[in-house]
Amino acid sequence: MTDAITEERATRGPVRSVAVDYDGADHGMIGSARDVTADFLTASAAAQGPPVSRACVDVARLVVSELVTNVVRHAPGPCGLLLELFEDALEISVYDRAETSPVPRGHDPGRIGQHGVEILVAVCESVSVEPLPSGKRVKARLRLT
Repeated sequence: MTDAITEERATRGPVRSVAVDYDGADHGMIGSARDVTADFLTASAAAQGPPVSRACVDVARLVVSELVTNVVRHAPGPCGLLLELFEDALEISVYDRAETSPVPRGHDPGRIGQHGVEILVAVCESVSVEPLPSGKRVKARLRLT
């Protein structure tokens, strides 16, 4: 059944999408990526795309922030952000040039920082890492409902 769902999504494709490339030199890219995400989702309703609640916009901004922060901290250099809006979900992809995959750390309430992957897993429908010839793609899928 999963294959049929995956195949159906692939044939329908996204309703809207936007891609942004960052050169990695400016740490302002985290804030920029959050703003691009909010603007993209807010504009979706105006373009008669699927409605996106304020709560979903906030969660999407959090996910993008965590993904791009991981690039800044662990894979400095160029990165790309791809947002694909489907009827029922938002897929967020961040591309970077590092081959190392993010790893969730064990629960430790005393640890300061390094909870990004835990946050992604908690709020996203799925999180995956795809190796690429020159780095990787980290993709997170958020339900719109």
